[in-house]
Amino acid sequence: MTTLYAQPYDISATGFYFDTMEQYRTKAAKAVNDYGQKVEEFEIQFIDGEELDALLSKAWELNQVNFTAFLEATETWEEQTKIRFIIAMECGVGFDVETQDIDNLDLDIYAIESLRELAELFVDDGLFGEIPEPLQNYIDYDAIARDLGFDYGEIDIAGTHYVYRCG
Repeated sequence: MTTLYAQPYDISATGFYFDTMEQYRTKAAKAVNDYGQKVEEFEIQFIDGEELDALLSKAWELNQVNFTAFLEATETWEEQTKIRFIIAMECGVGFDVETQDIDNLDLDIYAIESLRELAELFVDDGLFGEIPEPLQNYIDYDAIARDLGFDYGEIDIAGTHYVYRCG
């Protein structure tokens, strides 16, 4: 379960914790400042939940308008979808939180430790064609990794290292 906090922009008002949109509506309707005036604007903060959801909240750039879609995503999205979203936001890809069409984003993601490991994977998969056995010991994987660094980025998400390319 993900817990959020609604921090009023009005410094004479007290915020509240909530887990669902219904809780938010109920508590926000009762929120008043020290002078009895209704509080209307809140900063939404991630307070508690899984590490992946905390990273998702940063990428989501939580606010009063989009937190409902965020709460839905924390409940319904699979781990891989959350990771794709975080990486997509790292790439600066635009995303419509209303449609939540994360699967159609053009991303290549590899759960590997380094660009060198990606270079080795590409050579093994035949990306550079068939390499004769006598020449395989002369492949400069570090040079290939440096070249891949122009198109690929690296990120750690919830204890796993990823190498990614944005389309």
